[in-house]
Amino acid sequence: DLYRKVFVFRKDPSNAYVVLRAKLEQPLQNFTVCLRSYTDLTRPYSLFSYATKAQDNEILLFKPKPGEYRLYVGGKFVTFRVPEGGRDWEHVCASWESATGIAEFWFNGKPWPRKGLQRGYTVGVEAAVLLGQEQDAFGGGFDVYNSFSGELADIYLWDMGLSPDKMRAAYQSLRLPPAVLAWKSLSYEVKGDVVVKPRLRE
Repeated sequence: DLYRKVFVFRKDPSNAYVVLRAKLEQPLQNFTVCLRSYTDLTRPYSLFSYATKAQDNEILLFKPKPGEYRLYVGGKFVTFRVPEGGRDWEHVCASWESATGIAEFWFNGKPWPRKGLQRGYTVGVEAAVLLGQEQDAFGGGFDVYNSFSGELADIYLWDMGLSPDKMRAAYQSLRLPPAVLAWKSLSYEVKGDVVVKPRLRE
């Protein structure tokens, strides 16, 4: 249970990462991924990387530059432009639905205009799920200049789209539905220089 704790990725650039173990029974037709990050990086970095042997960017949450997030599904991406933060925690949730190909993006508890992405696609199930690095091969192929440095917390993955009130609940750290990956019962393994510490502020 990592409640009120954070992963601190200490070095920049870094070869460190955290492996997450998800219990997925079948391929994903829908998903929602949420997390909170705190960093002063201005170069590109990866937040959440879900790769299969067939597709290294099966699900990827990537920040190519300040004020911009990319959501990849099955190797294709859409870009969401957000206000450049005042060096504070940023909470993001991204959800996707195969039937409509609609990608939703929520930034600090507010929805951004929806975009279209990979309608009819199915996300594979045998996955390597990593924090802090972008996979260019299954479970590896890292570029240290896309590594994350800073603090990560409140990481969740659901095998469904969340309703707007649940998206807001995720931002406020309230009660949430059972998840494939849940911050309060996370199965993880640290690889390299990552430290679990108490959160300094809410």
